[in-house]
Amino acid sequence: MTNLSRMAEQHMLEYESRQKHVDELFERVREKTATGAEHSDIRARLEELEKEQDRLTVRLDEFKLKDPQNWREEEIEKSGLMGLWDALAQQVEKLAERLDK
Repeated sequence: MTNLSRMAEQHMLEYESRQKHVDELFERVREKTATGAEHSDIRARLEELEKEQDRLTVRLDEFKLKDPQNWREEEIEKSGLMGLWDALAQQVEKLAERLDK
């Protein structure tokens, strides 16, 4: 396995880990806001974030389908997709924190 392949595999595992964390956050917020008019603003924001999650999931799936030998090293090193997942996770975490107060 080449260094590039190992790096690609490592990033893929990181992406999948972040995706799982975000999924868990979404579920946590969904459970706490399932009913009640007082949560309508949070449910609306959650819907927006779910659309963003869907777009990121498509990008991740496309990334997974690429042959690691064809990945550009800079694409792996810059971790742009990971930054997007982190930003999404932070926004969902803020919603969860609002519910915990």
